[in-house]
Amino acid sequence: MSSNADRRSAVATLAGGCFWCTEAVFAELAGVTEVVSGYTGGFVPDPTYEHVCDGTTGHAEAVQVTFDPSVVSYRELLEVFLATHDPTTKDRQGHDVGSQYRSAIFVHDEEQRAEAERLIAELDEQGVFGAPIVTEVTDAEMFYPAEAYHQGFYVSNPSYGYCRVVIDPKVAQLRQRFTHKLRGAVSGG
Repeated sequence: MSSNADRRSAVATLAGGCFWCTEAVFAELAGVTEVVSGYTGGFVPDPTYEHVCDGTTGHAEAVQVTFDPSVVSYRELLEVFLATHDPTTKDRQGHDVGSQYRSAIFVHDEEQRAEAERLIAELDEQGVFGAPIVTEVTDAEMFYPAEAYHQGFYVSNPSYGYCRVVIDPKVAQLRQRFTHKLRGAVSGG
């Protein structure tokens, strides 16, 4: 990446259930330059998928999204994030149950914290989800990239049952609701 590109990138760290789902959604957005699936928010260094799935590490399955804020804003990323998973269920997304599947926004600075808290308050006030948003807003901690076979899982395994049953509908919802934010829909995307 050129130094100019470096100045035009920021990072968002988000947990919304299975990281395969979250990664698949953000990989489609214009302005997103990288999405890495991984683990964060726990107390065990260098966690493995098996340990995180056991629910014994305190980590959440999460994604770290590198993006160009001149193309897609942090708020827009949060709007997509909240719209493409259930932010009203604590420690659960569909059949995935446990704190490793919690909804969380791991903020990297006070500006991100203020934006996340403001958006959640607005959506709750408007009653958008019909129940209060329980998404945690917490400080970003060490992010551990997941094992290589998790990276780009949806793109690499489109016929895998979980991808067809769980991820396809999320991506379809994204494509329908946020068409104007998809790669190719935005100049430079």
